[in-house]
Amino acid sequence: MSLFISEAVAAPAAGGGLSQGGLASFLPLIILFIIFYFLLIRPQSKRAKEQKNMIANLARGDEVITSGGILGSISELDDSYMTLKIADGVEIKVQRSSISALVPKGTIKNS
Repeated sequence: MSLFISEAVAAPAAGGGLSQGGLASFLPLIILFIIFYFLLIRPQSKRAKEQKNMIANLARGDEVITSGGILGSISELDDSYMTLKIADGVEIKVQRSSISALVPKGTIKNS
């Protein structure tokens, strides 16, 4: 017999928990996923689709900006690479995927 420790008596179950609200307990998670879908997933996939279409539709003579910030005009196109003319007599070869934006024609002359 212990003088300091009394016997613990468990209280009867209150009847709550998962058994009562099966779908109701998952409702906050479902709502959170819907919010993430519309605020994060959908806009990001839409942006990626637009970027993919822009890269696929590039043509000779288009003026572009690379992800490194280089402004140039496309002089040659390949399946995965392109040659950019960045100044008179200066051309560089970059990957198509490094193109971040298509700028209006005449931008290079104005800058």
